[in-house]
Amino acid sequence: MKDNANTVVVLDFETTGLSPNYGDRAIEIGAVILENGTIVDRFQKLMNPGRPIDSFIEQYTNITNAMLVDQNSCEEVMTEFSDFMGDYNLIAHNASFDKRFLDAEFRRINKNYPGKFCCSMLVARRVYQNAPNHKLATLMSHANITPTGDFHRALADAEMTALLWAKIIADIKEKYDIMHVPFSSLVKLSKTNKKLVDKYLYSLTEK
Repeated sequence: MKDNANTVVVLDFETTGLSPNYGDRAIEIGAVILENGTIVDRFQKLMNPGRPIDSFIEQYTNITNAMLVDQNSCEEVMTEFSDFMGDYNLIAHNASFDKRFLDAEFRRINKNYPGKFCCSMLVARRVYQNAPNHKLATLMSHANITPTGDFHRALADAEMTALLWAKIIADIKEKYDIMHVPFSSLVKLSKTNKKLVDKYLYSLTEK
């Protein structure tokens, strides 16, 4: 595991609902491996949650029951994903949502992961404080990044989150004259009071 903010796995889930605590399951996972700021590998799978999804989820994700009926189970897909993600640190946009589903699906297959999670949305709230809001689509526009796919599909969202994440790191390096941004520093930044962001990031220049 590397303490390099630019070498991570960026992931995104589409799901049957908002929380595994209410029995919701994953229906799609998309992920990319970012190595030193460049996407070097991708993972995307639909999965059968074992029950039909409702019309709202079909409309929101453009994933239909017909697309899921012949897919492998969540357990099979998540076992594959465990091999893909290895021991990388993890990024997601609104990571608390994706972490809940990753943890829940991994518990079902007795898997765990050594990597740590960081939320690109929380980091963006501190770095791009003047953005209109911190939805992924808004931040892509604010940071002048061209979308690479359809929002609310897992692989496209993971790829675009990775591009946003790399841009955030590049902007931090340029503004604060930092050569290397540790992953652990951005985890801390995601929890830093917005008024103290400049002080914290300038302190990294001195290390």
